[in-house]
Amino acid sequence: QVQLVESGGGLVQAGGSLRLSCAASGRTFSNYAMGWFRQAPGKERAFVAAINWSGGRTYYADSVKGRFTISRDNAKNTEYLQMNSLKPEDTAVYYCAAGRRFPSERGREYDYWGQGTQVTVSS
Repeated sequence: QVQLVESGGGLVQAGGSLRLSCAASGRTFSNYAMGWFRQAPGKERAFVAAINWSGGRTYYADSVKGRFTISRDNAKNTEYLQMNSLKPEDTAVYYCAAGRRFPSERGREYDYWGQGTQVTVSS
């Protein structure tokens, strides 16, 4: 089992920045690829970004490419999502996830999920 806990969400104005964190415990964090997903009200969960086990490879949804940066610190068992130039359409609950495949945009290919953190971007 891997337990994941997100933090860092909040309310920010359009054009602002936030950094989300995902702290992992349980099984060896560095064994897993990690991802971020988001779900806006009334919409399906959507892939945001993924990072491989070492942190050397990343993969992004087109909607966030150039604005968001995913990273990880295996010594701290933590994954990050730096979000810059935020837009109102980025408003959603953001979830981190751990899985065995990289890259993967499919939620069903991730084994463990956090509880989510709310990000709200005002116009």
